[in-house]
Amino acid sequence: MINSDRIIELLASFLAVIAVLTCHEFAHAFVAYKCGDPTAKLYGRLSLNPLKHFDIIGLICFTLVGFGWAKPVPIDPSNFKRYRLGLGLTASAGIVLNYIMAFFFYPLFLLALNFMPDIPFLTSFLTYLLYLLYVYSLSFCVFNLLPFYPLDGFRIVDALNRRRGRIYRFLRQYGYYILLFLIVESFLCRALEPFISFMGYMNILGWVMDFAQKIFGFPILAVWGSAFGVPFNQIWSTLLW
Repeated sequence: MINSDRIIELLASFLAVIAVLTCHEFAHAFVAYKCGDPTAKLYGRLSLNPLKHFDIIGLICFTLVGFGWAKPVPIDPSNFKRYRLGLGLTASAGIVLNYIMAFFFYPLFLLALNFMPDIPFLTSFLTYLLYLLYVYSLSFCVFNLLPFYPLDGFRIVDALNRRRGRIYRFLRQYGYYILLFLIVESFLCRALEPFISFMGYMNILGWVMDFAQKIFGFPILAVWGSAFGVPFNQIWSTLLW
């Protein structure tokens, strides 16, 4: 039997994933349109409707291991007013928006945690939802910086790199399979860790994501931690944890 806490966790997690993925893909479509490419709009992707953006495999991965992807927004770079600038801005738009979301959801989480009156179900739900919106926004931002196709990190490399050498071609051809391998390996390590303790140390993607999230999340914790009176040495200790 599922208790009320589990229902709150599942509902908050589902809504947080929807919000983070949808805003990420909308940002790509919006910036591409502003840079002169109407392709996303013509395909109905310039929308905040979550159903327009979900990729079933990416959504399953997000549910299982906490990071995944949505359906890539279609673009035609030849429509950009300035080709490389448009390509770079469009590729980085979702990452930037997710980081901004993380920056503003974190203080809302602190406010709810410390000042929201205790209303049964509602208080715990909103607090957990705001926490997950912060965590998932930061996680999705960092995850998409990985330079594997079809993630935004690869598209940023594509925009900045004029050469198409062997490394580029390798990442373009095999990046998707490398990404799936890392996600499956991470899932298996997490699933087996309670039974085989050292499996936690073999979680490649988990180590990378944990390190990167601490680095990228530190400025957010520092700014809002100071605003809420959290001692700086306590904030700094999060990098060492």
